[in-house]
Amino acid sequence: MVQIKGARNIWLDGNKVEKPAEHAAFRGTFETIKQLIKLIDDGKVGFYDESVQQNVHKAFLIPQTYEQLLEKREAYETWASKSYGMMSRLSDYAYTLITGYYIDREQLSVYDATFAEKITNYFELVKRERRLVTTAIADPQMDRSKPITERADHALLRVVEQREDGVVVSGAKMIATGAPYVDDIIINTPYSKEDGQEQYANLFIVATDSPGLEIICRKSHAETDRELYPLASQFDEMDAVIIFDNVFIPNERIFIRGHAQGATAAHRHQQLNMLAHYQTVVRLATKLKFVAGLATAIAKSIAVDTFLHVQQKLGELYMQVDTINGLLQAAETEGSVEGSAYKPSAVLLQVARHLGTQYYARAMSILKEIGAGGYTQLPSTVIHRFEDERIEALLHRYYEGAATSAQDKTALFRVGWELVGSEIGSRHDLYERFYTGDPLRIQALFFENYDKGWLDERLETFLNSLTTTVRQDVFV
Repeated sequence: MVQIKGARNIWLDGNKVEKPAEHAAFRGTFETIKQLIKLIDDGKVGFYDESVQQNVHKAFLIPQTYEQLLEKREAYETWASKSYGMMSRLSDYAYTLITGYYIDREQLSVYDATFAEKITNYFELVKRERRLVTTAIADPQMDRSKPITERADHALLRVVEQREDGVVVSGAKMIATGAPYVDDIIINTPYSKEDGQEQYANLFIVATDSPGLEIICRKSHAETDRELYPLASQFDEMDAVIIFDNVFIPNERIFIRGHAQGATAAHRHQQLNMLAHYQTVVRLATKLKFVAGLATAIAKSIAVDTFLHVQQKLGELYMQVDTINGLLQAAETEGSVEGSAYKPSAVLLQVARHLGTQYYARAMSILKEIGAGGYTQLPSTVIHRFEDERIEALLHRYYEGAATSAQDKTALFRVGWELVGSEIGSRHDLYERFYTGDPLRIQALFFENYDKGWLDERLETFLNSLTTTVRQDVFV
């Protein structure tokens, strides 16, 4: 039987949540995660790991070949499909980050001589205990006009006490998506100045049952009625701010200690971790496919799929799906062996991730345009719950679709409303816009890392040919 204990100090609506797995705001998502964990013992999601003598998630698989990379994709797709791409920070993302650190452990050991040993030990621990993990890298939004190195002390997570067996830290981090459900959180502050690095520049993984670790949740978007709210009742991941009130971090969980270049390199590693990006793009493709399918079903239910302008909008959604899938396939085939792993193409995955921030917002706009006023005409509950049989019969007559029963048509529109008009839908719209980071900075990073040599070569070839032509014209 799968047991998920969740975090210790969870705060919601001003109250401490004593039994999160039984709480209405978390119960549905706990159940979803339990079902996902069970799939690790399935061949599509897990593989037998000799080092821990049990099945582990394929997010931990270090692909040596193109074929093994496809095995990881199958695992990511299987998990993502169970939530229709709506759960964006399942542990397979953090597992892949940890695997990336493990792959490059020797490289990162130049910043902390203990890194390789500690990340290896944790890599084995998280597999063996099937620990659930998320991340919290960003600092609280206080005065963002100042660079990180010029902010007030309390604005940054900091070491307040050095002990022989570890450190005590205070401060806060955001946005810890999924924090109430996990065992561990990856924490890093990319503090770039040597002055102050001992206090601020640290990479560690904190256990969520640590004394003094407080998880401050946003308003819950969860619902308990699955028939009325099929998405919110199962897939509200919850986002949280993590407050460290003198939290002890043992030495074995500190991977880079007091090293500005090291903390920055670890942050950069996360931003450029192609295996982790691969997971995010697989999830994105799954979600866009779900939206395209839902939009098509809604259009068919009221026969607007026969209208040219609706066909154009649906075609645009299909092109979104095929574009992201095409970039995924190209990233796979154009991948290469780097060190000990076969990795997908960085450029193609970055393109897909950036397009996703634009695609999802456009997909929501199309979903609104297709369903239009139908979303606001839904009865307040499902039709079969009306106590008056005469009213129920009238609803079956006036809510029916072109070739769809009233019950089925309203069910489709309810899911559509969850995406375009509900709290959980608004949260997802915001998330998809910004989960990759500041779009401006991401595009600038893409420019920085892009191999521009071939552009210069093409231009030089053109200019040389142009010069040759001019010379011929002059001397003929």
